Amino acid sequence: MTSTDLAIILPEVFLALYAMVALLGAVWTGKDDTAPLLCWLTAAVFVAVAVWIALAGGTTHVAFGGMFVDDAFARFAKVTLLLAGAVVLILSEGFFTRRGAMHFEYPILITLASIGMMVMVSAGDLITLYMGLELQSLSLYVVAAIRRDSLKSTEAGLKYFILGALSSGLLLYGASLTYGYAGSTVFRDIYAAATDGHVGFGLLLGLTFMISGLAFKVSAVPFHMWTPDVYEGSPTPVTAFFASAPKMAAMAMFARAMHDAFGDAVADWQQIVALVAVLSVFLGAIAGIGQRDIKRLMAYSSISHMGFALIGLAAGTERGVSAMLIYMAIYVTMNIGTFAFILSMEREGQHVTRIEGVSLLSRKEPVTALAMLVLLFSLAGVPPLVGFFGKFAVLAAALDAGLVWVAALGAVGSVISAFYYLRIVYYMYFGSEEAEQIDGSMSPAQWVVLVASAAIMVVGVINLFGVDGLAANAAASLVVN
Repeated sequence: MTSTDLAIILPEVFLALYAMVALLGAVWTGKDDTAPLLCWLTAAVFVAVAVWIALAGGTTHVAFGGMFVDDAFARFAKVTLLLAGAVVLILSEGFFTRRGAMHFEYPILITLASIGMMVMVSAGDLITLYMGLELQSLSLYVVAAIRRDSLKSTEAGLKYFILGALSSGLLLYGASLTYGYAGSTVFRDIYAAATDGHVGFGLLLGLTFMISGLAFKVSAVPFHMWTPDVYEGSPTPVTAFFASAPKMAAMAMFARAMHDAFGDAVADWQQIVALVAVLSVFLGAIAGIGQRDIKRLMAYSSISHMGFALIGLAAGTERGVSAMLIYMAIYVTMNIGTFAFILSMEREGQHVTRIEGVSLLSRKEPVTALAMLVLLFSLAGVPPLVGFFGKFAVLAAALDAGLVWVAALGAVGSVISAFYYLRIVYYMYFGSEEAEQIDGSMSPAQWVVLVASAAIMVVGVINLFGVDGLAANAAASLVVN
């Protein structure tokens, strides 16, 4: 390792050192007594590292002989996931503290997971990709089961672990086949193995298994089976984290693997990704209709939204990658705001997750209900909110790439999914007085995050706060024209 290599991976090294120091400090002091402070401190560190990465900017840098890539694409994804992680940590502190379930391991595990995500999005080699993926996954398995006194939380962690091990096996098998037929694990060498824009049968088989493993990480159909149970069983702040930062990292990793390693063979993976995308959109839209638990509903919503993000990736173009990044940035913002509200759903001190609990919320908390209405409409893709422009961007990219059937089916799926978002709005404004209604009270942090997210969905229609320009630069650094 040279000094140049170290300089390129310095943000990841800094977070790793912080995690180790925080772990030692917490063990030597009050353990769980220090957990709330550690949560806020970790959030501040995440924001500081995100600013550091954003201001670093500049050209593309490669470390360790091509195994680690620092470019505009990686920086966009890292800043997004770190800011999302910081907000979720802030929301988590109050929720866990009120229930006496705040453990000092929680912010440290989130930090380790975030390091894994940062490595994932910068991976320029199959081995680096797997190392980052497993660091993230092992940390998330533990936080899913962090409520040791909860059978649902333990079940969620176990299911996630078992199915995650299966997906890792698929990914590793695909990687081994790819290595065998390409003769290298470095993405740029695999890229060179494609001749005339196509890969041989053996390499294509490896690509298919890799897509299967990567699809699991983004909750895409038919590898979505873990999502509803894990979302429902995990503590709600953990579910909020699952639905935001890891999704951004997984989609960025998916795009990195497809374009950096197989970018010269788009025709060989485009139809596979397109089919997975359409199936995800429709399953998430249709299966979510029957859900009464809001966390399970958000799981199916996540599956559908990942389908839309994959539509952008399926385009196989620079515009498609740009649209995918825009969509993911919008999705993460909407989801965090929505989960800020879900975290506040309580009745007599007990957490409520049934959607009927929001009945007539508009009478008690009109501002909160209005903010949720905006977020739900944006999730549904109702114009002129920002969520509509995210869906428009990925569908337009699909049309531009000639995937007319994908764009048409995506639009139909969006209309179907609007039903379960609008049903929550109906309950908030016209629900039953006999329903067990939530108290409607929110902590200052929850209220600020909810209202800020809703405001972004409205004000962002002016120029998307410049995210579209940043996404275009990021896509240009990834896609080889």
